[in-house]
Amino acid sequence: MTKTIRDVISSKGNRVLGISSGATVYQALEKMAENNVGALVVKGSDEVVGIISERDYARKVILRGLSSLNTPVEKIMTTDVCYITPDNTVEEGLALMTDKRCRHLPVLEKGEMIGLVSIGDLVKAQVAEKEFIIAQLENYIRSG
Repeated sequence: MTKTIRDVISSKGNRVLGISSGATVYQALEKMAENNVGALVVKGSDEVVGIISERDYARKVILRGLSSLNTPVEKIMTTDVCYITPDNTVEEGLALMTDKRCRHLPVLEKGEMIGLVSIGDLVKAQVAEKEFIIAQLENYIRSG
């Protein structure tokens, strides 16, 4: 049985942490640290306008000599956001992340964001699925 993005969200939870586009990068980093996550969804008035990640901070603040205390999130966030649906497979999610070189995918269902998956979430799900298949095959070989 192939795992879907819906399966991943069901097992990890669908809590999505966000921050406003006008918040400072420092506030975003604090929120990431408090929640032990590597990215936040950035919201405009009522919609997703981007994602800010630790990678954005490292490449667009530190290396450019900006200050996280007074740089707004909207200045460094990734605006070209890729999305996935809950009915896509884990393999499709990993292929999309590889192709688009991204590490986080918001999950949309009927235009509404219902979760966020990371590359780590998808790799973990894929490894668990493979381990289950291996155990089933070993059991079949031993009993057959």
